[in-house]
Amino acid sequence: MISILSRVKSLTRAASAATAVAALLATAACSSPAADSSPQQAPSRDQELSIAVQAPPASLDPSQLAEGQQSYVWASIFDTLLMVDKNGKVQPNAAESWKYSDDLRTLTLKLRGDLKFSTGAPVTSKDVVATLERTRTTPGQQQSKLAKVTSVSAPDASTVVLQLSSPEPSLLNYLAQATGVIGDAQSLSSATTKLRPTGSGPYVLSDATTDGTEYVMERRDDYWNAAAFPFKTVKVKVIADRTAQYNALQAGEVKAALIQAPQRKQAEGAGFTVKEVQATAALVLVLADRKGELVPALADERVRQAINLAFDREQIVKALLNGVGKPTDQVFNPNGDAYNSALEGTYGFDKEKARRLLAEAGYPDGFSMTMPSTVVSQNFEPVITQALADIGIKVTWEPVPPQNTAASVASKKYPAVLWFAGLNEAGREVGDMYTPQAFLNPFKWEDPAFDKLLQDVANEPNDGVRADLYKKISEYTVKHALNAPIAYVGTLWATAPGVDFLPSVVVLPTVRDFAVSGH
Repeated sequence: MISILSRVKSLTRAASAATAVAALLATAACSSPAADSSPQQAPSRDQELSIAVQAPPASLDPSQLAEGQQSYVWASIFDTLLMVDKNGKVQPNAAESWKYSDDLRTLTLKLRGDLKFSTGAPVTSKDVVATLERTRTTPGQQQSKLAKVTSVSAPDASTVVLQLSSPEPSLLNYLAQATGVIGDAQSLSSATTKLRPTGSGPYVLSDATTDGTEYVMERRDDYWNAAAFPFKTVKVKVIADRTAQYNALQAGEVKAALIQAPQRKQAEGAGFTVKEVQATAALVLVLADRKGELVPALADERVRQAINLAFDREQIVKALLNGVGKPTDQVFNPNGDAYNSALEGTYGFDKEKARRLLAEAGYPDGFSMTMPSTVVSQNFEPVITQALADIGIKVTWEPVPPQNTAASVASKKYPAVLWFAGLNEAGREVGDMYTPQAFLNPFKWEDPAFDKLLQDVANEPNDGVRADLYKKISEYTVKHALNAPIAYVGTLWATAPGVDFLPSVVVLPTVRDFAVSGH
């Protein structure tokens, strides 16, 4: 592994590009940025924000939305029932209040009375019901998040009632993100919904939009919370290449973009403000085949522990992430309820101990496994390959087209996958990674003791007690080596004069992350 990590210059350049993928999942010119040389004036609400992203939304159909950088577009044109504030807490939004039944199986939401679609038509509970029912019954990334919802009804024009088969601790958080958008019941099934949906949010897509290239959105002055959105026009420009993004920033073509760590000093010297978000995702080797269906060795806890001991996490952060990150033994948000600082350092870097564990498990000569080579993994593959080879595990990487990256996880074709796990609130992270329906649990691994923890946290109404239960879940995942977390991956946002990037923790990227300087 040391010999691989010594190739710092080439690997750093490649890995810097790879870390941008983390921002997609959930964010060489040397001239100064374009700036207004006229006397400064008080910030106005007529300014324009332009953001560079690496990929366009796959769809704007509410049932097909994906989180990550795509939300800069869809979260601008759709309202969500609830919202997540800068501290990661759920707050009212289109729904001004909510209440659970005592058994946590009925959720009642009350809508605001001043909601409107971009057409001017009122938003009613029937629109919410139609959107949620369509998402619940249509295959897509959001469908599984409503798996416990058995029905959605509208007793009156401002009330929505969700019935659940069992408690879902993350439901409120889901309704604050892509699962909770509000579409127009009359046009949801229209062919135009994928590209030009009728929106309920603060912005409307302009005719200047070029699908897949640039999304131009104009603020709706009739939106109920228009005052919270200081930019009159928002442009989301798709620029796949990171160097090209930086060039666009330098040239004044965009006012905000993610930059790579080696560009930080240059950007700051050129007059840009650079803000570091220390943890936006966890780089993790997902040990998906814990049942041992493809690779029997992975069913043995000692083998999974050995894999955790194979990585020099400190050196990976230093050499491959340019220090914009933090070594970790857990996959949960370091600012969230499940994170337990006492678990850090559980494994460390110990190749000899790893080989002893493999021998104890019956694999003194190691074993082989095939993993998908994706846009996430490609630039980390030399390090992963060498680290595992050093303890006796031979990895073969099978190329996967970029458009099939997510499908490679769900396919059950690969026993392990290198992935950027987006950080969120604890319930969502558990739901995305460890429940039987989880995206990152394709083999549907279950364990009675772990299932009891999941059931306990779902049935616990007290926030403090539930937080303690999440910490127990995290402890279980680390001690039993369900996966092999490597590092928290950070990001660097550079903004031009006049634009501020606000959050230190990003849950759902939206235009509310940005403000006019001085506001």
